[in-house]
Amino acid sequence: MDQHLTDIPFTDLDLEPILLRALDDAGFTHCTPIQAKALPIALAGRGVAGQAQTGTGKTAAFLLATFQHLIRHPLPPEKGRHPRALILAPTRELAIQIHRDAEALGRYTDFRMALVYGGTGYDQQRETLRNGTDVVIGTPGRLIDYLKQKVYRLDYVQVVVIDEADRMFDLGFIADIRYLLRRTPPPEQRLNMMFSATLSLRVTELAYEHLASPEVVKVEAEHVTADQVRQVLYHVAMEEKIPLLLGLLRRARPTRALIFVNTKRAAERVRAYLRANGHEAAVLSGDIPQNKRQRLLERFSAGEIPLMVATDVAARGLHIPEVSHVFNFDLPQDAEDYVHRIGRTGRIGASGEAISLACEQYVFSLPDIEEYIGEKIPVAPVEADLLVTPKRPERTTRARRAEGGRGRGQGRGGAPRARKDGRGRRRPRAR
Repeated sequence: MDQHLTDIPFTDLDLEPILLRALDDAGFTHCTPIQAKALPIALAGRGVAGQAQTGTGKTAAFLLATFQHLIRHPLPPEKGRHPRALILAPTRELAIQIHRDAEALGRYTDFRMALVYGGTGYDQQRETLRNGTDVVIGTPGRLIDYLKQKVYRLDYVQVVVIDEADRMFDLGFIADIRYLLRRTPPPEQRLNMMFSATLSLRVTELAYEHLASPEVVKVEAEHVTADQVRQVLYHVAMEEKIPLLLGLLRRARPTRALIFVNTKRAAERVRAYLRANGHEAAVLSGDIPQNKRQRLLERFSAGEIPLMVATDVAARGLHIPEVSHVFNFDLPQDAEDYVHRIGRTGRIGASGEAISLACEQYVFSLPDIEEYIGEKIPVAPVEADLLVTPKRPERTTRARRAEGGRGRGQGRGGAPRARKDGRGRRRPRAR
């Protein structure tokens, strides 16, 4: 049996046959540790606050418990138009992933599921809610928008799920979460579940305030980072980062890789060098329109794009299959972000490799990262054959203008522009 699984089969749990059938279709036979601890509690109707590393099956745990509760606690038909389950996620990408998993695990139920998030599909999402839904999965802002318009009500909610609760705090969503929860039935009348990579004091306080004192379950690993992810660090000068990245890609030949940077500008630069040197790559950052971001993720997941250069918008919550390598082209400035970045590989028992480049600009965050993960990241030497002389990318029109075209105060051909004197007459600029 895979090391990431327990010896508890799903058939030993008190799950409805239609849920077991969906699990069988998906090839899931045995529980992961967090599922083995959380599911018996939630299936018995008691609240859960679960902590486990990313990629350990938390989503399936709360979806199975949600569907089971709704099946066994039907509502009268006259109350069936409004949501019966509210599942909150901090990001659009995570909401989309949860919805995709919900459709798979709930395929043999007749539950209507709505996906609600900002950035796109405003009228369509509103109409879906207006037509009635059983399970609504979404981000807080758009859900509050529709709630204030009275498109739907939360009076009949029987299940509340908060996923990635620590991230909710990081993104400033807690006031929105409280706004939504106060409009659902009292906590004692709902099944409440909260899952997070960390259960900090502030997260625990939220659980006890709004989720009726859920039972805390934790799956502690020996290390904060996933054991199946091999980590390695290279100390490198800024000007050698591109040559080293190209050399590492040539040596590793990743099937699918995420390359993390700290800024949008760095992402564009890295992508340009990758393309100039024969590597197909795309950029994923927060200012890319949602529709385009989703298409890029789908193409990346399908293997059409082998390399994705990303800012931390992609670090949490996404399950992209078969990511063999994560490259920290820039070391993150927050230690937790390091864990979430490298958690994109080595998902649910698979192995993966996390390679970090520590340059003079970002090496100062290394001590905090190593203190947070409780171990030193193994250091490898920068061998000469790893430094590839890169082909420079073609300059864009904007870059050409910046380097040799018109600048501020210049006319055509770089000549000084005329300026007006006090009477409005034009006179040449002094050279």
